[in-house]
Amino acid sequence: MSNIRSGGRVLVDNLVAQGCDRIFTVPGESFLAVLDALHDTPEIDLIVCRQEGGVAYMAEADGKLTGRPGIAFVTRGPGATNASVGVHVAFQDSTPMILFIGDVARSDRDREGFQEVDFAAMFRPLAKWAARIDDAARIPEYVARAYATAMSGRPGPVVLALPEDMLRDAVEAVDRPKIAPPVQSADPMAVATLMDLLKDSCAPVAIVGGAGWDAGAAEYFAEFAERIGLPVACAFRRQDALANSSPVYAGNLGYGPNPRLVERVKTADLLIVVGPRLGEATTDGYTLLTPDHPGQTLVHVHPDANELNRVYKTCLPICADMREFAELVASWEDEVIHFDAGAEAHREWLEWSTATPTEAALDLGQAVTRLRETLPADTIVCNGAGNFSGWFHRFWHYAALPCQLAPTNGSMGYGLPAAVAAAIRFPDRQVVCAAGDGDFLMNGQELATAIRYGASMLVLVIDNGSYGTIRMHQEREYPQRLSGTELVNPDFAALGRAYGAWAETVETTESFGPALERAMGQKGVRLLHLKTEVEYITAATTITRIRERARG
Repeated sequence: MSNIRSGGRVLVDNLVAQGCDRIFTVPGESFLAVLDALHDTPEIDLIVCRQEGGVAYMAEADGKLTGRPGIAFVTRGPGATNASVGVHVAFQDSTPMILFIGDVARSDRDREGFQEVDFAAMFRPLAKWAARIDDAARIPEYVARAYATAMSGRPGPVVLALPEDMLRDAVEAVDRPKIAPPVQSADPMAVATLMDLLKDSCAPVAIVGGAGWDAGAAEYFAEFAERIGLPVACAFRRQDALANSSPVYAGNLGYGPNPRLVERVKTADLLIVVGPRLGEATTDGYTLLTPDHPGQTLVHVHPDANELNRVYKTCLPICADMREFAELVASWEDEVIHFDAGAEAHREWLEWSTATPTEAALDLGQAVTRLRETLPADTIVCNGAGNFSGWFHRFWHYAALPCQLAPTNGSMGYGLPAAVAAAIRFPDRQVVCAAGDGDFLMNGQELATAIRYGASMLVLVIDNGSYGTIRMHQEREYPQRLSGTELVNPDFAALGRAYGAWAETVETTESFGPALERAMGQKGVRLLHLKTEVEYITAATTITRIRERARG
């Protein structure tokens, strides 16, 4: 029996072999052979989006949710450049993802043909690996390598360009079996050293979340930390790395953290970092924990040896799979004296995460509290970038993984596409998209995708008529000299209804609860347009206070 297949058929067959069950795309003529093969492939659900940025964000979010690469297909030139934003998120967020780009025919290369770009060169700084497949018979090799690269060590994105004529070639190809990421066990001697450090420590703190962190790692590490009373903080936008109900959960680092947690980290004599790279956001510009951290012992556990000692002086580097490490410390029999600090840090976080009323007409702290009281604990909360997210980071209580989809690279427009991906992946769970007005209009067109595929989700558009984060910085540096930060917005509720969503506008705290109840009584996409005051610029301060501090 002949095994002659088109390149497009070989590619789709090998995606199926790797366990791919969903592809996000905006179709392009450059990969028609792939689309044709997908016509006869019921194993793969094809999600057609409205802009390539939405495609890439959805694929990245799907990679976060599943632990295997999210798959995106876009066309050359503008399709690829639009999708690059999601590749950057996947890189900085350590998310497995593969972006396939339909490319010009091999015979037309280097002529600056229609929409031609050197994609290997363009994506090399943004991806773990970027390449072009010129031989259709080698597609199984490239696909297997792409999966292995995306999932191994520090996970991340891979970009493969697909010449359109290559996809039409008829070839014989040998398919590759499903790739499982390599598992690096933790060194027992290193863990024994860690336990000795804990025995000598007076004020230890753990920081968790990041590359390779999964539900198993969260469960085992919680067991270990709770047994010894170790305070556990989560890295920036990794708040579901440990169930917030854990009696040792200490809160999150990043922008606007609890000052008590900041002080706890600064005064810690032992820092146990499991998963994070210790990037700029988590460390407040490398100041909360400095690269040389004098007076502090740093234990850094990470699945990629290249990340150990890369920026931070590491006193005890442990290269290990997150789950393997967490399971080993959870089962470790060498007793460590119990610390009271875990329970104390958790009490401080509970106080910090309890909203007190403000004089705002629509108090977002009270709104998030009402959401917490109304929605299930395992609700998946999705957001992009902007000050609006601070109310959710501070006042929402996240359950265990996966409950938070938020870009650590601070990319606007992420929340809505991520929510679509989550709602399709977990149709039985509640999904919330929280978006600022500027943030929402970066990818609001993906409401059409949500409606088309029957996504069930609550969208909150928080509208203060401003690019709020930039306005905050502007008021601090150049008070009362506004330039480029004011917005004129549409009626977001009317816009939501135009797409087919149920929608209402909310302008007061008192009306939020009843509107939320009405929204939860609906099916499909529900949108609440929350009109807020720019004066209340963050969850912790106002523009008036920022101006007063700026004046000295």
